Amino acid sequence: MTNKSDKSSAQNPTSNGIDIKALASLARLRVSDDELASLKAEIPAILAFIEQVKETGAKFEKKPGVHRNIMREDTESHESGEYSEDLLGALPERSENYAQVRQVIKKML
Repeated sequence: MTNKSDKSSAQNPTSNGIDIKALASLARLRVSDDELASLKAEIPAILAFIEQVKETGAKFEKKPGVHRNIMREDTESHESGEYSEDLLGALPERSENYAQVRQVIKKML
């Protein structure tokens, strides 16, 4: 009698108990048969290296980033529209209180 894990390992290439095809599927990667053969050798080596790094006992402390408010205080507030006439007067063309520009997007009918 074979159990479910025996069937899946017979159908999917595994390496050291790692189902490479299932791993690729979880990562949403399309892997060719040639790539699968290559990954069968590479994945265990990568995982062995990760274990080796873990064994060093190095501790990494996450430090919060330095955040600061980059918005300036509005210390020189002015009345709404106080500079509108100066700005509109500097435009080459205007229509009432709006900047008038040439059409750059054509309407499709």
